Amino acid sequence: MSIISSYLQKEQQLKQLQEELEQLQNDERLKAELKFKEKLEALMREYGKSAADVISLLDPKPTADKSSSSTKSAGRAKRKIKIYKNPNTGEVVETRGGNQKTLKAWKDEYGAETVESWLVRVEG
Repeated sequence: MSIISSYLQKEQQLKQLQEELEQLQNDERLKAELKFKEKLEALMREYGKSAADVISLLDPKPTADKSSSSTKSAGRAKRKIKIYKNPNTGEVVETRGGNQKTLKAWKDEYGAETVESWLVRVEG
């Protein structure tokens, strides 16, 4: 691409952007938002508050809670502990999932439905 065609292309883009800017400047919604922003900034200066102060005032949840919940695996709640007791051996197994070694062995030996009937309780 020659330098003149690059120049003409940039000039055309500039004209298009100027037209879009002019349309925005005549938009009543933009005028209302700019007026609101101006008044809000004046209030913040009057009371010596920063944008962070206003945000924390309007959103009372601590930001630490937001970051800790987002670090959990996709916001998933912790699984409940299931406690199984083998009536044949008296052995007790506590697990949060079905991938526990002893529990899998029991299911292989006695069947999943039978082992599920051995569920003693579920804890928080």
